[in-house]
Order: sequence, then C-alpha cells, then structure tokens
Amino acid sequence: MLAVAQVFAALAAAVHVLIFTMESVLFTRPQVYRRFMVKDAREAEILRPMALNQGFYNLFLAIGAVVGVVLAGTPQGKALIYLACGSMLAAALVLLATDRRMARAAAIQGVLPLVALVFLLLS
Repeated sequence: MLAVAQVFAALAAAVHVLIFTMESVLFTRPQVYRRFMVKDAREAEILRPMALNQGFYNLFLAIGAVVGVVLAGTPQGKALIYLACGSMLAAALVLLATDRRMARAAAIQGVLPLVALVFLLLS
C-alpha cells in the first residue's frame, strides 16, 4: 500500500509542478491565463505577481511531496506526504468552495493527493 501511496503522491507533485509552471512562468500567455478565468492580457499583467506567488506555493507543496516519497520508509517521510498531500487536497476543497465553476480544476488538483492519502492511511 505504501508503494501505491508513493506513486500517487509523486503524480500529485508532478501536477503541482505543472501548475507552478503555468502560474509562475507562463501566466501571461492567453492560452494559460484564460484557464484561470482571466479575461485579457491587461488583467493577466495585473494578476501576474499574485499568480507568481501562488505558483511557488504549488512548487513548495510538490517539493514536500517528492521528499516525502523519497523518505517514505521513515516516519518523517510519511509525515511529509501527509502534510503535502493534505495541503493539496485542502487547497482543492477551498477552490471548489470558492467557485463551483472551478470544479474541474479542483478535481485535477485534489484527486491524486486524496488517493495518496487513502493508501498511506492503509499502509
């Protein structure tokens, strides 16, 4: 069960690295900012500093999950997976509660860490 938890935690980390890239590196591209319900380039430029900051939050969660996966055989590694994946899941729930139109994004952000947490609890 631990190996399955590690796989899903690693997949969740990969998704969050992708989100980091979109928010912190590619945010001002129309095909990217429209995914975040931003109307135009002017609004994207105004929101860019906030998106940059948010992207780094996602990167740090991904790093925590990866370190947890590497150290998963130890109590510290499991604790890191719980913290990182629990935070990813909580953020997805906040996103969903904030705007139901973001349900797809919340599912993308939250399902993999949820599965990782379930299998970690079962291990």
